Formats: sequence, C-alpha cells, structure tokens
Amino acid sequence: MNLSDFDFDLPPYRIAQHPARPRDSARLLIVGQSLSDRHVRDLPSLLCEGDVLVVNDTRVIPAQLQASCGAARIGITLDQPMPNGVWHALARNARRLRPGAVLHFEGAADLTATVLTRDAHGGVTLAFNDSFPEALPRAGALALPPYIRRPGGPSPEDTADYQTIFAREPGAVAAPTAGLHFTPELLSVLNTNGVRIVSITLHVGAGTFLPVRNNDPAQHRMHAERGQITSDAAAAINAARANGGRIVAVGTTTLRLLESAAAPDGSILPFAGTTDLFILPGFRFRAADLMLTNFHLPRSTLFMLVCAFSGTKTMRAAYAHAIAAGYRFYSYGDACLLSHNNGDLE
Repeated sequence: MNLSDFDFDLPPYRIAQHPARPRDSARLLIVGQSLSDRHVRDLPSLLCEGDVLVVNDTRVIPAQLQASCGAARIGITLDQPMPNGVWHALARNARRLRPGAVLHFEGAADLTATVLTRDAHGGVTLAFNDSFPEALPRAGALALPPYIRRPGGPSPEDTADYQTIFAREPGAVAAPTAGLHFTPELLSVLNTNGVRIVSITLHVGAGTFLPVRNNDPAQHRMHAERGQITSDAAAAINAARANGGRIVAVGTTTLRLLESAAAPDGSILPFAGTTDLFILPGFRFRAADLMLTNFHLPRSTLFMLVCAFSGTKTMRAAYAHAIAAGYRFYSYGDACLLSHNNGDLE
C-alpha cells in the first residue's frame, strides 16, 4: 500500500465554500453495484422501516484562540478535552512556552491558562481558569478547515452553517460534516417512515486537519479523540440489527467510534474513552451496513477509510464520476451513500 494509491486530481473550483441551501438539497451519489445521482432529501426512499441512522451529536466549539505569553503571541487551537478538566491543544510558536507559563487571551481579559506540559510536535496541555466556559465564545473563533477561504475570518453564517442539527455535546474542533445535510423536515419524514435516529458522541480533534506525511500510510498515527456510546444507544443499535434493520453510520467519525466499540460478533458495547482507530483497506468492518459521508481530500485518512469500506477501485471510480458530474467537495460539499458490500441500494 502506497500513499499515491489514494491520490486524485481535484479542480479547486469543486471545493465548496458554502453549504447547499436548504441543507438537504445537497446532491447525493449512491455508490453500490452502480452509481446513481440523487439528493440528500431522497434518503427516505433509500432507507427502510427498521433501519437506524447513527449520528454524531458533538457540538463544535470556537477552538481557535490568540494568546500572549509575555511579549510573544501564541496561536492556540484547542484539540481535545481531557478527563481532569484540562485541554490538549496545538500551539503555534510553541517553542516560547514552558511548563508553568501563563497565557492571556485576546477578546477575554478574564481568561487565562497555565501550561502544564509541552511536547516536541507543538502540542501543549493547558489548565484554564474558572472563566473558561463563559469566556470561550468571546475569545475563540471557529477553526474552519483551511480549504474554506475566509480571509477575514469565519463569517456569522459559518457559526450556524458549521454546526449539525444533532449538535448537543460541546467539544469538537471540526464538524462531523455528513450531519450537516439534515433538516427538521427530512428528519420528520424519516421518523414517519420508521427510520430511527440514534446519537453517539465523538469529539473531532484538530488532528483531523493533519496530512498523512509517510509514504506508507500504515505508518501514520491518528490523534486520539474522545467519545461516548451510552448503554441506551448501544441497546437501540443492537436491537435494530437483531430485528433485521440496517445500521447507517452518518459520517466517518460515527463509523470509527462504532468500530471502536464493536464486539467480535458486531454487537455494539457501551463506550467511554478515547479512540485512535485508523481504518485502512483490509480492515474487517463489524458495525455498519451503510455510510453517509461527504467527499474527502486526496491522500487523506478519510479517503482511505471510504476505500476500506467500499473498495479502492469502487471509490476511485465514484470520485471520478463526482468530479466529472460537478459534485461539490469537502466540508460544505455534497455527499455519497456507500454500501459496505456494494449491494444495490435502489
């Protein structure tokens, strides 16, 4: 396996800078035994009574902060909350930081953080003062992906656009973008048709933006991300499968957490902790039958995951079709519905 196996040419004008409006008007490429062009609003005709949509209910926080440490300006991107209340973060100009140093943040004079540790790769652990929950919205900004061009910073529209309808649990740096396509109207129709929505939580970290640099993808190491599957959620997913329903993972983050919590027989166990699961072709999937996901970057861990799920040859053909047919790519772009066994979805 070589990194070039997951490369493809994407014209820059195919990268979406704004979401479809309404959200469920986004295009949907059905990838099964053949390819079919539909829209996200067509999901009710593609799913069956008894199927379960498993969604990620993490909520994106304003994770991009500007701080000062003495005379030095430090860029901070919050990465992951830790069990003891401190945060792991990525720091620009991190060499100026030492354990015990105190950061002061622009936009919120009452907010400070003490550096607890620093690693060799620009990561730091920070203990914020008690003002953190109230001050973060004043001090922070959305950490939009670099391919969404906002020279003046995120717009007011991005605050709503870059948040899914399922968002409940604060802690993500980046949105679980497959969930961006859902609307109250679409959920209502799915519910009427007997498709159940089950929420789990994986807080997407800053590592999601980091490229794969090793020519051998198997040498890449994922950043750990914190997640939770409650006993009720696990029971609902297992009951659906026992009754013949299909498990539809909404997004790669949902799929990774499900697979992290899957028993050898495919049943889902309650989960609370971190996962750094890296899914490459050859992975044995146990937890999901279908996956709804956006179109991902070339040479990325996410494109590797979809190749593992539906086959590299299948996904390269699907992406070539999507580019030729004018689909919009990445976080604000269109979606595809994948079958693990490449069965016919229509």
